[in-house]
Amino acid sequence: MSWYEEKILPRLINVACSTRPARRQREKLVPRARGDVLEIGFGSGLNLPYYDRARVRRIWGLEPSDGMRRLASDAIRRVPLEVELIDLPGEDIPLEDNSVDTVLVTYTLCTIPEAERALEGIRRVLQPEGELLYCEHGKAPDPGVLKWQERLNPVWKRFSGGCNIQRDIPAILGQSGFLVEDDNRMYLPGPRALSYNYWGAARIR
Repeated sequence: MSWYEEKILPRLINVACSTRPARRQREKLVPRARGDVLEIGFGSGLNLPYYDRARVRRIWGLEPSDGMRRLASDAIRRVPLEVELIDLPGEDIPLEDNSVDTVLVTYTLCTIPEAERALEGIRRVLQPEGELLYCEHGKAPDPGVLKWQERLNPVWKRFSGGCNIQRDIPAILGQSGFLVEDDNRMYLPGPRALSYNYWGAARIR
């Protein structure tokens, strides 16, 4: 990783993902996690305050960035939860088949180069009755906004750790063998090209 990716980018992402609209999205989704949880793209631990401790046994946090894991260490110490960090990218999940009750993915599928391969791994480790909880920004429904996404995306990806602002998240989930059971979509406050959000829950089809 470059110096920018290791030292600067984690802090920029941490600030961008700590906005009030993003916090509200986490408040809606994270408390639904239960049992043994795998969080893909654990980042700096921004989801930790929103877990329901009475429902969660343990959390595996998959996070490839050393800079992010360093930021996360303080957050982990502040919560009474069993958290184990795994320093691998989202495409590589070192857990046994059918070993996870909930997979949580927040603002991460946009940055994984091979999102379909990561979702294949998620299907493998998720129990048949388990749930994938997701909150992502992505492809806007309005043609005018979508044009701006197409213009901005190449430059945005270069400076944001590979973040792709025009992925159709529910479509990717469906193509990867998931059935979206709770499908919510809206613009959050902020630049419209960056703020169209998808969130909800999916199960293995």
